[in-house]
Amino acid sequence: MGFEFLKKLPTPEEIRSLYPIDAEIQALKTQRDEEIRDVFTGKSDKFLAIIGPCSADNEDAVCDYLLRLRKVQEKIKDKVIIIPRVYTNKPRTTGEGYKGMVHQPDPEKKPDMLAGLVAIRKMHIRAIKESGFTCADEMLYPENWRYLSDILSYVAVGARSVEDQQHRLTVSGMDIPAGMKNPTSGDFSVMLNSVTAAQGSHHFIYRSWEVKTSGNELAHTILRGAVNKHGEAIPNYHYEDLRLLLDKYQERELKNPSVIVDTNHSNSNKQYEQQIRIAKEVLHSRNSDPELKTLVKGLMIESYIESGNQKIGGNHIYGKSITDPCLGWEESERLLYSIAEMC
Repeated sequence: MGFEFLKKLPTPEEIRSLYPIDAEIQALKTQRDEEIRDVFTGKSDKFLAIIGPCSADNEDAVCDYLLRLRKVQEKIKDKVIIIPRVYTNKPRTTGEGYKGMVHQPDPEKKPDMLAGLVAIRKMHIRAIKESGFTCADEMLYPENWRYLSDILSYVAVGARSVEDQQHRLTVSGMDIPAGMKNPTSGDFSVMLNSVTAAQGSHHFIYRSWEVKTSGNELAHTILRGAVNKHGEAIPNYHYEDLRLLLDKYQERELKNPSVIVDTNHSNSNKQYEQQIRIAKEVLHSRNSDPELKTLVKGLMIESYIESGNQKIGGNHIYGKSITDPCLGWEESERLLYSIAEMC
């Protein structure tokens, strides 16, 4: 019964000193952060494509995927900024299943959080060095943020975490864009309350310290669809949903009103191939309404080398998701070019 304390983990400062970033990576992150910030503040009219695997389960496959993205980025850089999803933490609805590389560097072995913390930092550093991308990750555990805070250029807070006070307050201390997803209920007010909290300054306890944050003006919303009381998916990417969100934003004094539309999850009812159609519909809505063109800053897309998903173990297919199903590379590449054409 109760807690069994297995091992004391190194602090973020200790892990960062063991696996530091060099001046070249620091300069690249500064440049990328500025380019992405300009999109959210309206200084840039480029569009964001936050794209990548549901979970970053294999370092080699993830870095292979990022190198493919780099070739596409060079061709569409005038219109689209790609932010790769390198998600190392995975919320699980029932608590069962693969929780990400931070838990299990090898999905077929037992959890090892120390090895996981090292593995995720090393993978993110390798990704930057090889592809030139600083990436996005999900903040499942607020206390883990500083293990990667000098590396990431985007953070997402999931539908089950967005109502949590510690998540909201931790985002208020970030200096990069943080997307707050609508909760599974779909309540826009809850989502916008989380943005309001994240944009404010706060005093609270963080990693055994009393801290004060300055507020994050880049905190924004993510529409990912909802679930009704019968467990049925309710999409919220349509034109009417975007207009409703805009109206809700205008009722509040929030900085840099922005939304990213998640094309998978409850928006697609996890029918991953529908992401292509959904992305194009969102872009059509955006192009049809000048106010939505300002509001909708990008899309979030689940994509990997191979389409679909697979179970852990057995005849493992390289570059195929072991969590939610994803678009395969060929469809993803075509979609990115279509996004650039429509922007």
